[in-house]
This record gives sequence, C-alpha cells and structure tokens, in this order.
Amino acid sequence: MENFQMRTDLALEARESISEADSELRGVRVEEYYHEEEDIRVTKVMIDTKNAAKAMGKPMGIYVTMEAPAMVEPDEDYHREISCRLAEEILELLPGADSEQSVLVVGLGNREVTADALGPQVVDNLFITRHIVREYGTAAYNCSKMNQISALEPGVMAKTGMETAEIVKGVVEETRPDVLIVIDALAARSTKRLNRTIQITNTGIQPGSGVGNHRNALTLESLGVPVIAIGIPTVVDAATIVGDALEKMLEEDKDLENVKYKEKQRLQFAELNNMYMTGKDIDAVIKRVSFTVSEGINIAVGETFMTE
Repeated sequence: MENFQMRTDLALEARESISEADSELRGVRVEEYYHEEEDIRVTKVMIDTKNAAKAMGKPMGIYVTMEAPAMVEPDEDYHREISCRLAEEILELLPGADSEQSVLVVGLGNREVTADALGPQVVDNLFITRHIVREYGTAAYNCSKMNQISALEPGVMAKTGMETAEIVKGVVEETRPDVLIVIDALAARSTKRLNRTIQITNTGIQPGSGVGNHRNALTLESLGVPVIAIGIPTVVDAATIVGDALEKMLEEDKDLENVKYKEKQRLQFAELNNMYMTGKDIDAVIKRVSFTVSEGINIAVGETFMTE
C-alpha cells in the first residue's frame, strides 16, 4: 500500500518488505537457524554495502533477530533459555569478549510510559560491579578476572532538556568504557512480533526512531567506543494495522466502485501515522521481558569470569 510507509526498527522486517516487492538486493546476506528444543528462531541479516544500507534504511552491520513465540508467557524456565541464547548472541558481537573490560549499559526510554520502559527496567536488574571492582579489586568476587559493569538511565529530553547522546557522551568521556550496550523499546511492522522478538545489532541505535522522534545516534562514530544495541518491539504503528485490514478488503472485493470508495477511505488514515498501539497487558510483559534481557546481559558480561 503506497499511502502507508512501513515503520519498523527490525532489519528482518525491512528485508522481508524488499523480498515481497520482488526487488533484488545485493550486499545483504541472511542466515537462519532454528533451535527446536527452545523453540527459538534466529535470523542474522548482514548489510555489507552502502547501496544495500540505503535500500533497507539501516546502517551497515550485523542484525541478529531472535523470535521466541512464547516469550510473553510467564514460564521462568523458558525465559532462562532465551536469556542464555541472548547471551551467546551478545558475546558473538561483543568486541574483546574474551578479555576483561569495562562495559557501560544504557537503558533508553521513559520509565513513566509503560511501553517505553524496557531500557530503565533492564537497568534495574543488572549485576553492577564497577564500583566494587574499583574499590576492592576482583578478590571481592573471589575470582581472578571480572568485567566492570556500570549502568546509566539518561531519561528523555522532555524531562532533562538534554539530548540522550549528550548525556551518554559525557559519561563515556568521563568513565571511558570499552564498550556500550544500549537497550531500547522498538516498533514492529507485524503484531505477531510484538514482545516476542529481540534484535541485537553492532550498528548502534538512534533513540526514538521507532516512533518518529529522531534524536542523535549512539554509534561508534559519535561516541568513540563500540555500541551493541538490544531492543524488543513493544509498539506497532496504528496506520499499519488499518492499512493491512483495508488491503485485505481490497483484495477480496472485485467491485470496482467499492474499490474506488475504499481507496478514498484509505487516504483518511494518514493521521494514524502518529499513533501507536500495544497490548493491554504491556505492564506485566515489560516487567517479564526486561528481566529476561537483563539476565542475558548478566550472563554475557557479568558471569563470564565469575565461573572460572
């Protein structure tokens, strides 16, 4: 549907939209894995050229998408399996994962807006070690090596009056971490992927891009340190839902007059482009999946050396 611009933060959905349009796209590689025991599908999209990046609307880099259909369910064992799989994907993208390093975790979003509270709630459950290691050394945790984990919740510009990138850059310059892990809520193209999908990428992130609030990006180029971004789609564009419904009606209706009428109707939904929808149980879901993400980060960078 030409009148509706697909709005998604997921590279997987951007790639699917190009496939649906029967367009050839060079410079994009896709690898898929299915872990049957955990019922987790992992899709890795690698954008290798500038032309491919322009076509997909995503920076060059690696995008790993984990689809777990039961992630919204209150099954602790299943969420632990997701966390372990997430930790593996983080370690694959994390530069210098085998060495001791300082990691700054940034939780983006507005804590007071439930669908946007993923980042702050992930930060609440992290295993923070930087202050202890700096004060007492690794002996405090009875190990020879220990990553220094610190966290930041920068809030949103409407409350702080400052760009998120400004706050993060100031902290990075002062604390000098080796790598950043940034968490944010995303927007999806499909309602089937809401709260059931985790995207991990090494390209950084642009805060607020999912809902059209384009802020300064958090990337290696802007901050001077590698940035791993982790996100879960918690909202979907309302115009997308309406557009999909109308498209289905147009496909089923062979009456030309009705088609013309519905084409005119479709134009009236442009105002929905600034409206976003989420599930009615989003508060419980955010609490659950934020803990899953925090455990994945804890396993990847917090527990790596503790078991040695």
